[in-house]
Amino acid sequence: MELNRSTLKEAVEHGLVSDEQAERLWEFLQMRGMNTPAFRFTHILYYLGGLIAIGAMSLFMTLGWERFGGWGLFSIALVYAAAGLWLTEFLLKRLRQPIPAGITAVFVVALTPLAVYGLQLALGWWADGRVYRDYHAYIDWRWMFMELATLAAGAAMLWRYPLPFLVMPLAATLWYMSMDLTPFLFGAADATWELRRLVSLWFGLLIALLAFWVDVRSRHDKDYAFWLYLFGVVAFWGGLSTMNSDSELSKFLYLCINLLMIVVGATLARRVFAVFGGLGAAGYVGHLAHGVFKDSLIFPFVLTAIGLGVIYAGIVWQRHEKAITARLRNLLPPPLRELVARRH
Repeated sequence: MELNRSTLKEAVEHGLVSDEQAERLWEFLQMRGMNTPAFRFTHILYYLGGLIAIGAMSLFMTLGWERFGGWGLFSIALVYAAAGLWLTEFLLKRLRQPIPAGITAVFVVALTPLAVYGLQLALGWWADGRVYRDYHAYIDWRWMFMELATLAAGAAMLWRYPLPFLVMPLAATLWYMSMDLTPFLFGAADATWELRRLVSLWFGLLIALLAFWVDVRSRHDKDYAFWLYLFGVVAFWGGLSTMNSDSELSKFLYLCINLLMIVVGATLARRVFAVFGGLGAAGYVGHLAHGVFKDSLIFPFVLTAIGLGVIYAGIVWQRHEKAITARLRNLLPPPLRELVARRH
């Protein structure tokens, strides 16, 4: 549940705490939450500024920068990275601001592909006209060297600065790697779209399992698994949803997987599973409405009954949630039981 000032006011009105206790508790919660990412105007400014700076060196890189040449790009990336490292140290050690420090640390990691590209360009690896801005737009197995270097730099930065936002470039790079891995393993000529979807599905599943392992192993308040879950689910669900199938049994299996994702999301308190699972389930219902039962008169009534039945199941669950949850948690292994309890 969300704890806000109105909730504390209600507690005062019910005589559970005094006005002074409520005020002191609110001040404590405010101070404790200052360094926790949340939807605050200050944090919005942090991330907006950080994403603009990161985007300037990655997504929004212009073709004009190619005039600097390979050694020029490599040198610029090193100078910017040194400045980012100094700023990270200053924000973290002197100002004790972990959120903007995490953003500047990510800025350093985001410069790694540019540095590797500049070095490769200087050595004549990109003589076919490929430019750096294509890194974020086109699939090419040669990006793998930049991705591996980014993973190494991100792991080193995460070891030096244990800040959750540093997992973001690692997760994004793993997602990029899932797309570039297919032509690397099977050759560009054999990398059909069906094969790319299959690699994306299994790679996304592996990233999601890695996120689950990080979730179970973590004993901190910091959420290191969020970005891994996000990119893992996107890769898995994207590969699953774009697969071609003329079989109604396969489509029903797709629905079951999406419903399972919703259950997993509710169990682990991870909205990303529930969101994409809900989209997949809605897509299957749309397929039934516009394909299988497009001329049926009774289908809308049946669908309405199913929807009301789901609502009733939610009411029953709410009434007996405590007892059911306790029984289910007792069946889980201790690490997973601890994780679920902490998330809820």
